[in-house]
Amino acid sequence: MKNKARGLALLALALTVVTVPANASAAACTDVPNKYNQPFSVCDDELFIFATSYKPFESTIDGTRQGTRVFHEIIGNKLRAAFPDVKIKYTTWDLPVRYEDLKKVGVTPDIIIEDPRSRIDRDLEPLGWVGDLTADLQKTGIDLGKLNKASVELVKSRSDGGVYGVPLFIDEHVLLYNKKIFNKFGVKYPKPGMTYDEAYTLAKKLTRDDGLDHYKGYMQHPDQYLEFNQLGLYPFLPTTSEEPKPEEIKVNITGNGWKQYVENLYRFLEIPRNEFTTVTDFFKGDMSRPGHLAMAVETLSRLNMYAGSELYIKDGDEAAFKEQAKNVDIGVTSIPVLKRGSKAIYQPNTRAAFIPPSSPKKDQALQIVKWLVSEEAQTEFSKKGIKAVLQTEGVVSNFGKSIPELAGIDTSAVYWGENAAVSNYQNTEFWDLPLYSVYRQHVLRDGMTPEQSLTATEQQDIPAYIKAQAAAGKNW
Repeated sequence: MKNKARGLALLALALTVVTVPANASAAACTDVPNKYNQPFSVCDDELFIFATSYKPFESTIDGTRQGTRVFHEIIGNKLRAAFPDVKIKYTTWDLPVRYEDLKKVGVTPDIIIEDPRSRIDRDLEPLGWVGDLTADLQKTGIDLGKLNKASVELVKSRSDGGVYGVPLFIDEHVLLYNKKIFNKFGVKYPKPGMTYDEAYTLAKKLTRDDGLDHYKGYMQHPDQYLEFNQLGLYPFLPTTSEEPKPEEIKVNITGNGWKQYVENLYRFLEIPRNEFTTVTDFFKGDMSRPGHLAMAVETLSRLNMYAGSELYIKDGDEAAFKEQAKNVDIGVTSIPVLKRGSKAIYQPNTRAAFIPPSSPKKDQALQIVKWLVSEEAQTEFSKKGIKAVLQTEGVVSNFGKSIPELAGIDTSAVYWGENAAVSNYQNTEFWDLPLYSVYRQHVLRDGMTPEQSLTATEQQDIPAYIKAQAAAGKNW
């Protein structure tokens, strides 16, 4: 968007935020000091929404280091229209305040939009900002059964036997491919349902030279491959409690399909001159020449960014992305599946809404969350190039309709497949384990085999991590 258009949007937002009835009494406000020394306050008559762990929300930052524009364009403006009598205050993490800043002055958000995968145990539980919402959801009429099953299970798996939050949307992982490279070498494009065996064949075929140009065939981030694994594997073994002590934590990543799963990606890393660097090489990343990677597993937010949507590009980076885009003709399909006929894709990269037990506006917050998972709101998410958790025909068919840069890209594969769902999580406690050591340390640096890497991680790295975290007074 041009600077003038951005300025008008911000001005309109500012007018919306400050307009209050003439007879409204002054509300008590709490100032929140922050490391940027920027003014920020939350007032008693405001319903406070705090979002984090979704990078597009941070792409536009104003002169007072506040980042509200992207949220409001994606869903906030529609939210305000749906609740005209509710004075909504929104901010993004670190723009300019963080969790610890709010905690110091006793300010509790009414709704927190956060990544449930690791941030419940890491941030929200220690702050006392999560509690079981099961009864509240039933009372409010929020039916989790209508939402993406795997997203709901992911939240439940971190909720100590209850339900701490409500999934809102998914920054889904998809397979991006550069049509220019496929066309150059006369190779057919990948399609939904392609197996890893077929992807491996393509990767070898497209890892090749053409004069001074070297092309890599395939990139898939090994950490995400494990964390979001398509088998729904959960590394923790059941204990006798929903909140076991650190010394009671037991893990298993050497059985139940782990070895075969690691070996599946290992072969891609062994393709000569297809060494893993970074998936952002799809545009440029660490490569000296843009557009020399044929396929990469990336997120939908990256798809929107690469397509050129200014909503998803950090202010100031537009020209660089426009230049790099000259080397890429984007195609998108689902990530490869493990076997023919399977529809299992990654576990969902979900963002969920959490309502702290101490929220003074809990009933209002529940109504807002109910709206956020309604057909109306979920359609808005989908229109903005975000995978919704309510996947009706109307929601699905509207994907990307409000992102003009996606108009020339076939995005029909975005909703293809079924997210793998984690299971057997009862009586376990989630710890943010160093699974990155399997590939990034032991395979790529130490030269270990998949079996050696998994065994070393299970027997050495994970116990050492848990011991160190416990000694530091942490339980994640």
